[in-house]
Amino acid sequence: MTTLVSHHEIRDRFSKAMSAMYQAEVPQYETLLDLVAEVNRETLERDPELAARLKAHDELNRLGVERHGAIRVGTPAELTMLRRLFAVMGMYPVGYYDLSEAGVPVHSTAFRPIDDAALARNPFRVFTSLLRLELIESAEMRERATDILAERDIFTPGARELIELSECQGGLTDEQADRFVAESLETFRWHQDATVDLETYEALHAEHRLIADVVCFHGPHINHLTPRTLDIDEAQRRMPAAGMNPKEVIEGPPRRDCPILLRQTSFKALEEPTRFAGERQGTHTARFGEIEQRGVALTAKGRALYDRLLAESRQRTAGLTNEEHQRVLAEAFDDFPDTETELRRQGLAFFEYRPTEAGCEAGPATETEVEQLIEQGLITARPITYEDFLPVSAAGIFQSNLGGNGSEAYTGHANREAFEAALGAPVTDELTLYAERERSSLDAALASLGIPPVR
Repeated sequence: MTTLVSHHEIRDRFSKAMSAMYQAEVPQYETLLDLVAEVNRETLERDPELAARLKAHDELNRLGVERHGAIRVGTPAELTMLRRLFAVMGMYPVGYYDLSEAGVPVHSTAFRPIDDAALARNPFRVFTSLLRLELIESAEMRERATDILAERDIFTPGARELIELSECQGGLTDEQADRFVAESLETFRWHQDATVDLETYEALHAEHRLIADVVCFHGPHINHLTPRTLDIDEAQRRMPAAGMNPKEVIEGPPRRDCPILLRQTSFKALEEPTRFAGERQGTHTARFGEIEQRGVALTAKGRALYDRLLAESRQRTAGLTNEEHQRVLAEAFDDFPDTETELRRQGLAFFEYRPTEAGCEAGPATETEVEQLIEQGLITARPITYEDFLPVSAAGIFQSNLGGNGSEAYTGHANREAFEAALGAPVTDELTLYAERERSSLDAALASLGIPPVR
């Protein structure tokens, strides 16, 4: 009988191999990992309550391995095959992100594990963007880009073979899994040689730097990996002393007592020597090092409030230093409740419910109101970590590392249907996943107290 390795084990092997490869390719990334580890260690020492909470909910173990990557592909065929590749690792498309709204000619999804056990084992994610060739203004450049992309294959024959084998037999053996990781890494590896001449590169670059990055190389080199920090403000402050040039401002919500959603920063993209067709030398700027700090996932009501406050603050924060940006942003978010109790009571965030030891020993409960049960110490509610991304923040990271602002010609062209057609599958709605997790945990907690589910 053939013994197959779990999808989660393959994902764990792949993410560690990806990290080792990226550290070898971008030495500053290793420095970034060391900085984040130092900040996390000091934060936990300074805040024993946070450390105890993370330990109680098995969050400490995943903190060290939690990172996401980002890639950009050029064709529907490439996106479809990536979906199949990530499925081998138990990663599925979650969320649709329209970055054209921020002037970037791509739309995206995040491949990630979706159930609690898989996230606890290794929550590795890859934010994956598809170039929108139809948004390229120049018909000549659009046709040229299409022809260039048609000539490449970003997957090795071995990777294709093992993907098909995994689909046929429901997984891979230990030896096959190791080969799969090695073959798949080649898709994400940096290639110093471009596939086009310098003139073509410069013409596509003039259209948009991201277009040149996607079209002109052998594959979708991983453009960043992102460790998770517990204090992104401190990490940002320390980056220059560690030899890194941080982007101007931290993306996302302001610093809060109860963190929400996702905050991101990065060191700026490196200028790397590149050899173009015809043996001409030049440079390309694409790869950088990102840091993220994750908070609680917000409900649709919470997201609407977040989006409104962020939009209202954008004009006031434009052009400010990070310190001033964060101060003004914090003022704009005064109307966003900053305690777990209020976030829960106002239905702004998702929580996971568990019975306490006292609740399990108390016998059938007479009270059925959730807030009363929490106050009586019979059940607990803890924030559900946001596992996904924010389109405005992603675009901000892209623009700061690609240089310049987005083009207004790309805005207002969301097309989820076209993206899902290219993907070959629907994307899962992230809010639905959080709602299902909250509901199932509450039902289980109430059942343990002898209370029927709330409907």
